[in-house]
Amino acid sequence: KISGAVGAYGNIDPRIEKIACRKLGLKVAPISTQVNSRDRYAEFIWAIAMTATSLEKFALELRHLQRTELREAEEGFGSGQTGSSAMPHKKNPISAENICGLARVMRSNLMAALENVPLWHERDISHSSAERVILPDCTIGLHYLLVRLTGILKKLVVYPENLEKNINLTRGLWASGRLLLMLTDKLGSREKAYRIVQKAAHKSWNEGTDFKAEIQADHELKKYISPEQLEKIFDVGSYLKHTSMIFKRVFK
Repeated sequence: KISGAVGAYGNIDPRIEKIACRKLGLKVAPISTQVNSRDRYAEFIWAIAMTATSLEKFALELRHLQRTELREAEEGFGSGQTGSSAMPHKKNPISAENICGLARVMRSNLMAALENVPLWHERDISHSSAERVILPDCTIGLHYLLVRLTGILKKLVVYPENLEKNINLTRGLWASGRLLLMLTDKLGSREKAYRIVQKAAHKSWNEGTDFKAEIQADHELKKYISPEQLEKIFDVGSYLKHTSMIFKRVFK
């Protein structure tokens, strides 16, 4: 932006601005006052806040997975590292917690960036003091979050045996959706199929029995679902057959 004190090119030829911007690989702002509109800065901070929030989403999930009763994955823990000064056994997800906390700061800075958009007349300097804080904080902060999450992923510890154990906590109830779809095809009525599956599922849930065994013992279900089809319904691998495609699509 090289358009004079109020953006009207009172003392400079607009061509000078165009030449200077071209040399710097920039575009000329279509309109400006003493400064460029702060909405573009707000969009920049918004992008940072959204990126930080996405990083927080990963970090928050890891914190859940590291809970004692789940323990499907956890941050790497170095020799001699302290988790809690009062409880020596603890391994806290400190990096993930840091990411979640700082992501809140990124989002709070977005509020200041939005407040900077409306300025008095051609310009006041109320935005300047805020930008001197939020711009370096957000850019440096986001870099820090990216470095921390990268470190987490490099040292991430995964417990496959706990993944399998947690899947089986419901004793096969995770397969109720596929059973519903197959039974709907057989009966031609989703409502009727839903009632039949729900009855068996609730019996399994309330009595702590195996869902697959309940299906095998249900005379009505046995009329529509063959033993071969039942095995297919409870085949965990069939639920994961497209995961490689998803990974390739995401990490291409």
